[in-house]
Amino acid sequence: MTEITAQSIDELLRKQLDSLSTSVESRETGSVIQVGDGIARVDGLKNAMAGELLEFVGKDGTVVYGMAQNLEEDEVGAVLLGDVTAIKENDHVRTTGRLVEVPSGRGMLGRVVNPLGIPIDGKGPIKADGSRPVEFKAPGVIYRKPVDEPMQTGILAVDAMIPIGRGQRELIIGDRQTGKTAIAIDAIMNQKGKDMICIYVAVGQKASTVAGVVETLESYGAMDYTIVVNASASDSAPLQYIAPMAGAAIGEYFVYTGENGEKAGPDNPGRAVLIVYDDLSKQAVAYRQMSLTLRRPPGREAYPGDIFYLHSRLLERAVKMSDEMGGGSMTALPIIETQAGDVSAYIPTNVISITDGQIYLQTDLFFQGQRPAVDVGISVSRVGGSAQVKAMKQVAGTLKLDLAAYRELKAFTQFGSDLDKATQDQLNRGAHMTELLIQKRYSMMPVMDQVVAIYSGGHGFLDSIPVEDVVRFRTELIDYMHASKPEVMAALEKERKLTGDIEKDLDAAIEAFKNQFATSA
Repeated sequence: MTEITAQSIDELLRKQLDSLSTSVESRETGSVIQVGDGIARVDGLKNAMAGELLEFVGKDGTVVYGMAQNLEEDEVGAVLLGDVTAIKENDHVRTTGRLVEVPSGRGMLGRVVNPLGIPIDGKGPIKADGSRPVEFKAPGVIYRKPVDEPMQTGILAVDAMIPIGRGQRELIIGDRQTGKTAIAIDAIMNQKGKDMICIYVAVGQKASTVAGVVETLESYGAMDYTIVVNASASDSAPLQYIAPMAGAAIGEYFVYTGENGEKAGPDNPGRAVLIVYDDLSKQAVAYRQMSLTLRRPPGREAYPGDIFYLHSRLLERAVKMSDEMGGGSMTALPIIETQAGDVSAYIPTNVISITDGQIYLQTDLFFQGQRPAVDVGISVSRVGGSAQVKAMKQVAGTLKLDLAAYRELKAFTQFGSDLDKATQDQLNRGAHMTELLIQKRYSMMPVMDQVVAIYSGGHGFLDSIPVEDVVRFRTELIDYMHASKPEVMAALEKERKLTGDIEKDLDAAIEAFKNQFATSA
């Protein structure tokens, strides 16, 4: 007979307790102390995480989601991400144990969604492949590789002088109505057939403006590979604040996941993504509004102290992954609106210091008819030639410096009359090259066509053509090259650099075309 001891009873009880299923979902419940301006103060959520998704349940059973922001000693400050009028004081709040996530996957292509991934285009529900957290730590330098692959925008002035590489962060900055969005939309359209997924994040814009952008993208067939995330001006500040991060999360799914839906790696490459944040100055304003209503201390221009950290967290997620990690990339084009051309204001300087260069658009140039209105003096790409094909590097090497020198010289000599021949020649060449870079919207150029255009200007073929005929000369020259000299274009496409033979053929072809070109004079 077994002796019943305290130890044997203890062992038996432990065995029985271990065999019991204790997997009960642990959810804390609290109540709303105060609500207003899209912000709720909540009591009773001791274990809430920063950025956790909270469920607010109204008296009529309506569920509104929120996001935990301020974790204080006796209460939690949360922002509401839905119908703020449905929640009142004393309503119940539950933790979910999950951070705020957004669905993602191939099913989102061609759709317009809000920052929570809910479709707002009336085309029915979206079947997502998975979901990703809105806030995500950017990969470290070990998992990255240098930017070495061009991301062609199809815009002559940008691809020649301010090249953008896959994985780069290039800021588009300028006053309102200078064509910032136009550059970003042209860049999206130029990715047709280039195996790149594009995401356009609209923050704080009129719904009609965004509808116009979607319509344009649809009419050019660009919505097939584009996702639009829209937090319009009528949406609450918290939604405008998370919109860019939600866009980044949707894009990251494609970067970190291969075609087969598994984690990207050497045998399962990640995809290339282009993301446009239009614009981050409105996100900063939304974040300021949210922070002030949460009673966080204001800093410079009443922005919260962590506004720089907000934008650096977001833009650091742009990446060119190493080959071991699948080689995917996320290229970011953030847009910032300046007031009266002041690039030294708080938010513009913040974002300039985070990005790898900026395209600065100037109002004066825009009204002079120089479109895109790129100021070559202050615009820069800190990746530069690494993101250009060899042929473009050869023809556009000194173009930026020459144009900057021309602008300076033009301003200096506009009051002088007797100029020496060298100065006159420099002014003439500069005027022709400036005219050559004028490009209409939605008329993107393949990179080798750009090379031929810049080659013709840089080698003096345009110098004797009237300035007003330069754009027509460029268009007709490229048509002539494709129709009459396809072998030269084929050789250029194959070599992707200018060899002695190709240069000789180009010179002969451009000369032959110039002799038959009819000037308007």
